[in-house]
Order: sequence, then C-alpha cells, then structure tokens
Amino acid sequence: MDLQSLTYLFVGGTFSLYIGIAIWSRAGSTKDFYVAGGGVHPVANGMATAADWMSAASFISMAGLIAFMGYGGSVFLMGWTGGFVLLAMLLAPYLRKYGKFTVPEFIGDRYYSKAARGVAVICLIICSVTYVIGQMKGIGVAFSRFLEGDYGTGLLIGMGIVFFYSVIGGMKGITYTQIAQYCVLILAYTIPAIFISLNLTGNPLPQLGLGSTMIGSETYLLDRLDQVVMELGFHEYTTDVRLSGLNMFAFTLSLMIGTAGLPHVIIRFFTVPKVSDARASAGWALVFIAILYTTAPAVAGMARLNLMETIEPEPGQHILYDERPQWFKNWEATGLLKFEDKNGDGRIQYSADKAANEMVKIDNDIMVLANPEIAQLPNWVIALVAAGGLAAALSTAAGLLLAIASAISHDLLKGMIMPNISERQELSASRIAMAVAVAGAGYLGFNPPDFAAGTVALAFGLAASSLFPVLMMGIFSLRMNKEGAIAGMIAGIGITLFYVFQHKGIMFISSTAFLGDMPANWFLGIEPNAFGAVGAILNFAVAFVVSRLTKAPPEHIRYMVEDIRIPTGITTAHQH
Repeated sequence: MDLQSLTYLFVGGTFSLYIGIAIWSRAGSTKDFYVAGGGVHPVANGMATAADWMSAASFISMAGLIAFMGYGGSVFLMGWTGGFVLLAMLLAPYLRKYGKFTVPEFIGDRYYSKAARGVAVICLIICSVTYVIGQMKGIGVAFSRFLEGDYGTGLLIGMGIVFFYSVIGGMKGITYTQIAQYCVLILAYTIPAIFISLNLTGNPLPQLGLGSTMIGSETYLLDRLDQVVMELGFHEYTTDVRLSGLNMFAFTLSLMIGTAGLPHVIIRFFTVPKVSDARASAGWALVFIAILYTTAPAVAGMARLNLMETIEPEPGQHILYDERPQWFKNWEATGLLKFEDKNGDGRIQYSADKAANEMVKIDNDIMVLANPEIAQLPNWVIALVAAGGLAAALSTAAGLLLAIASAISHDLLKGMIMPNISERQELSASRIAMAVAVAGAGYLGFNPPDFAAGTVALAFGLAASSLFPVLMMGIFSLRMNKEGAIAGMIAGIGITLFYVFQHKGIMFISSTAFLGDMPANWFLGIEPNAFGAVGAILNFAVAFVVSRLTKAPPEHIRYMVEDIRIPTGITTAHQH
C-alpha cells in the first residue's frame, strides 16, 4: 500500500478510536468533567499524565533541538524529567489530600482570598494559552506533510477532534483517550528508532546504539557524528554547551520547576482515589516518560548523522540538487526545508559558514518526522510516525484546554461570580467554556504571535515564575499570607513577561541566533526562554518580604496547612 493510503488509514483509525472512547466515557457530572470522578487507577493515570505532558514539543521538536544543539540540548531532557521528581515529592500528594478540583481553587482557599484566586486564574490562562500555540503548530506541521493538505485544513480537523472528545467527555473522556494516545505516540517514536539503530549500529536498543560502534567499522557513532559536524565547521556535537554554563543551569531549573507548576499536569493528580495514588501516579508517569526521553538522544544523534551524510556522503562531495532524494523534495513542498544555489554550481552545500551554506532553512521540527524517510524505512513506519505526532499534539492540547475551561467555569464563574449556580448549570458552563477555549486556540493556531517557535519553553518559564512558588509556599510556609502570594505572583510573571517581550525578536529557540554571541543586554547572559528561573526567585523573594511586612494568616489557615502536610491516618489536636 502506498504511503498516502497508509497515512490516512493510521490517522483515521486513531481518530476513530479517540472519538469512540469519548462517547463511551461521557461525563455526567462536574466531578467527571473536572477530575474523571476521582477514581482513575495510578498506572492508568500515570500513562494519561505522560501523554498529557509529552506534547508536540516532546515528540516533534525536542529531538530536533538536540540534533542541532548536541550536548546543549540536554537541558530539555534534564529539566522536563526532573520536574516530575519535584511533583511527586513536593506537590502532588499534598494537593490531592486537599481534594479540590483546580489549582486556583487551592490557591484561593489557602490564601483566603478571591483576589489570589483571580490572579492565579490569570497566570494559569497565560501559561496554558502560551503552551497551546505550540500544539496547534504541531498539528499543522504533521498534516501539511503527511496528509498533503494545507496547514489550515489540518488545524481545523485537529480542533474538531479535540472539541468532540473534550466537550463530550471532559476529564473522564480525556483521561482514557490520553491512555490510547500514549500507546500510539510511544510506538510511533520507538519503532523507527529501533529500525534506525539496527541500520547504523546493529543494536536494537537505541539507547545503547547511540554509544555503540557503527556497522562495519571500529568508529563509535558519536565519534563519527563529531567528526562529520566539525568537518563542516559546526561545534563539536558531544561537548558544546548552550551559550554558557549559567544559562544551561537556569534553563534546566526553569524547565524543571515549570513542569512542577504546569496546571494541566497538576490537575491530573486530582483524578486518583487516594493521596498515596497521587505519588504513585507521578512515579508511573516518570517511567512512561522515560521510555521516550531515553530514546530521544539516540533519535537526535542518528537523525543528524543521517541528514548530513545524505546531503554530503563524503567530505567535499556535494550531491546535485537535481538528484536530491525524495524525502528532500517532500519537505521542500512544506516550506520547512529550503535550498538556495548561492554559487550556481547546482550542488547542495551544507556548512556552518553562512555565506556558503545553501541549506538556508532546515526547521528543527522536521527531524523526527523526516527521519524515517531519510533512513528509507517502510511506508507503514512513516505513517505510524504521522499518527504519533498528531496523538502527542492532540493529547496535550486537550489537557491544556480543560485546564483553561475549568479555570473559567469553576474558578471564575462558580467560585467568584455566580457561586449559587447548580451542578447542571456549572457542567453546561464548563462545556461552553471548553468550546470557547478550543475556538481561541484555533485562532492562535491560524494567527500565531511572532515568537511562536519558542512558546513551549516560554510556557514552562511562565509557570515556573508564577504558580510553582505560590504552591510551594502555600504547602510549606505557615507564615505566607495572601498579600505575599499575590505580590509574588504578579512580580514573578510580570518580570518574566517583560524580559521575554523585550527580547521577542530573538526568542526563536530554533533560530541560529542562539548559536552565536549572546546579546549584551541579556541579564547575566540568560536567554529569554530560561528566564523563568529568575522570575521564580523574584517571586519567592517578594512574597517573603511582603508577608513579613503584613498581617499573619488567620489561625484556621495555619491549621489547614498543617493538616495538608500530615499523612492520612495520623491525628493531631489541630485537625478539624
């Protein structure tokens, strides 16, 4: 069967599965809609959490970023996985024990303030909307290449699928759909990696293949990659840091605490029956995520090597443009790969020298999707990758949109504006809010801001600078009050947004701007996408100072905080 037919078969089959699950798991109450009834098994919730969190950025973009950054791209691996350790140890069990539906609801109750809840809603919406833009791009990229349709058509189809299973099923439908989507995306990611690892090294495990010798040679794969990139004038793949050691530390920290502060991830831990299940869910999520994340460095290194050796089989031996491979033509048609014959010799030259480099554009996002084509794998593997990329984008988009809808319907409407509405009215409002959120995400997908390429890392930075500190202080500081929390959130997200928009012209994380000298006006050489760590430090500092200058929290709030921190089954004089 040809590639086009296989792609339609795989994508159509998975879409039908998602819709069927949504109909089967239709939400009948607000508890079903917000937290899937609170009865999801920890293993199932871990798998759903992994799919919710492993977005188009993880599936499509991350390996592409590592492929071109090399060692410097390790910030994504360390930051995005390390955040789940923080979640499991410091946040998930305590928030689950408190037992409410949303992050802003906890913040409003803990800080005894509707204003704090309102600020938290604003921060949540800013983080989630920023993040969802990246998912819309992922849907458009996958559709434009593999279904040979235009970006807009693909985006509309993706919006329609998300709308159906999110509005009908709520968190219950999203949870079971995400379990199916995890299975699709992990198979789509690992199967091509196994094939390519076998082709290059003879080792079926990509994680081991990356450190193995190549077939028919005593040369290790990474040594060969270092040699190839350096011959073309690029930095050594295995040792090149990302701008500076301080910048790499700040970027890793920003991604780590941003992961622990993302509302659409935290809300997943409200769906399990017991407090211990929340911690177990985080552990299982890390296991399921690690399968992809330990494979990603191998996918990145092998994709970079395949790309460069396909374009230039031997040093100085440039292939004719008219004889370029079919995968090259396919991706040229999308506009994500561009060639310009600068010297008029009709050959493709790819090098670090910008004046001589005729590959004027190789979008990072094509590397994972193009890798099976470059390696000449069977058509069914290429079709599976298309389905996997769409599953990753759709699963995270659904979780983000639910977080936005819940903030609007449960926190703003029910919690602040119309507290006396019935459960049926709140459920209707939730579905309307979800429909509005889908429409808003679609609009941003069609009209992305000019810094769309960096939105995913930016979303983590915004969550790190706004929500993570206030959650941590809410659980572990008896003295933290509403004035400190509100001032900290505003200061953290405010300084991060200011820094980002001041530098928005150079924010593209896929841009070669980051591979050159850092701008003189960057604070301590820290790039905008890593600035969330600085925003978080400012949030903690401002909250601490303001709380010490204002009135301590009421006594019942102090009892509530102590109760949240005490394991279930232990009684104290303060419990009430």
